[in-house]
Amino acid sequence: MSYKNEMMLQFTSLIENEGFARLAVASFCAHLALNIEDINDIKTAVSEAVTNAIVHGYCETEGLISISVKISNEQITIIVSDNGVGIPDIHKAIQPFYTTKADMERSGMGFTVMEGFMDEMNVSSKVGDGTTVTLIKYIKK
Repeated sequence: MSYKNEMMLQFTSLIENEGFARLAVASFCAHLALNIEDINDIKTAVSEAVTNAIVHGYCETEGLISISVKISNEQITIIVSDNGVGIPDIHKAIQPFYTTKADMERSGMGFTVMEGFMDEMNVSSKVGDGTTVTLIKYIKK
């Protein structure tokens, strides 16, 4: 697939950077023929992916989060990755209400929200090496 436009973003895993990431990705996609609902879907999914990387990936330590966005004629591909602790059981982690941070009042709905707001979601992870979440939103003609 050839891409019409691409961007990369990298930032420290501080919770205050979640809003920056959400708005940066939405701004990058703003020129596309998307409606407000699609832009809000993208913002919400990016927010969840970045928050997961901060809270679960780095577990109160600091590291880097990377986001790449690729735009083709047909879709927007957003890849959010960290080099954190990784996920031992992805199948379990993507189940609604599953959380490893119940003591922090986490609802366990992050992956469910991402999946609900995007057309496709893929999660890959290796314990000790981090996690990559790929989010795809189709561009409706």
